[in-house]
Amino acid sequence: MINTKASNTAFIKTEAKRLGFMSCGVSKAEFLETEAPRLEDWLHKNRNGEMAYMENHFDKRLDPTLLVPGAKSMVSLLFNYFPQEEQREDSFKISKYAYGTDYHFVIKEKLKELLFSIQEKIGSVEGRAFVDSAPVLDKAWAALSGLGWIGKNSNLLTKQVGSFYFIAELIIDLDLEYDTPVTDHCGSCTACIDACPTDAIVDPYVVDGSKCISYFTIELKNEIPDFARDKMEDWMFGCDICQDVCPWNRFSKPHNEPLFNPRPEILEYSKAEWKELTKEVFSEIFRKSPVKRTKYEGLMRNISFLNEK
Repeated sequence: MINTKASNTAFIKTEAKRLGFMSCGVSKAEFLETEAPRLEDWLHKNRNGEMAYMENHFDKRLDPTLLVPGAKSMVSLLFNYFPQEEQREDSFKISKYAYGTDYHFVIKEKLKELLFSIQEKIGSVEGRAFVDSAPVLDKAWAALSGLGWIGKNSNLLTKQVGSFYFIAELIIDLDLEYDTPVTDHCGSCTACIDACPTDAIVDPYVVDGSKCISYFTIELKNEIPDFARDKMEDWMFGCDICQDVCPWNRFSKPHNEPLFNPRPEILEYSKAEWKELTKEVFSEIFRKSPVKRTKYEGLMRNISFLNEK
C-alpha cells in the first residue's frame, strides 16, 4: 500500500491511542505569528518572575523548524493524569500531576516508541519528542491541532475531558493532514478567576506566573512573599485550584497508567506527618517524582510557610 498523507495521519493517531494517549492532533510546523506579540508582552511585564529560562530561546519557542530542521508537522498529544484517589482532607496538598512517577520519564518513553513506530511503518522520518522540557509552546500547538481551546486560566480545556492531562509533541519532517482549531467554550464563566486566591489570573486568558501558587512552591528559590501568607490554601507543591473549579473538569475520568499511581504516603499523610518529614523519607516517597524538583529544603520551606499563617 502506498503511504499517503491521509493514511500516515490515521496510522499515527491509531498508534498514539494504542500507547495510551487520550487524543492526538496535527498542525503545520510553522512560525506562531499570533503568539509572538503575546509572549513578548508577557515577558516585558515580568510575568515570568524568577523563571529567567522563559526569556531564553524566544525564536525557538515560536518556530519549530529551528528545533527540528525541515520540520513539517507538529503532532500534539494529550495524556490523562487525573487520579482515582486524592489526598486526605487534613493534609498539605500536592498538585495531582505530581502524585506518581515524573511524567517526563513516562511520556518521553511513549513518544520514543511512537516515533519508532512511525519510522518502521512509513520509512525515513526525522523528528524529536518534547514533554514540557524544551522551548515549545505546547498549549498553543495543542489548540492549533484541535485538541481543545486555551481557557481563561491559560490551561488547555477540552469539552469531553477537562484539563487534567499532560501535553506532549512530536515534531517531524513528514507532511500530514492538519486538524483545525476548536472554538472557545469558556463563555461568560469566571470560576477560575474568582477562585484564584492570589489573583494570579490578571485578565481572562492571562496568568501572571509570578503571583501563582505553583510558582511560589516550585519555581521560586527565594522566600515566599508575605502577601501570600493567608492565601496558599495548604498547597505545598503546585496548585490545582483553577482546574478544580473549572466546570469542564466534571468530565475528568481517572487515568489507567500504573506509573502515575501515588505512593500510599502521599494519600495518607496528615499535616503533622508532613511536618516531621525527614530527608531520607522524602527521598524514598518522591523517588522519580516531580516533587524532587523543589528538593527537600524547598518542600520544608513551603510547609514551614504554611504552618506560620
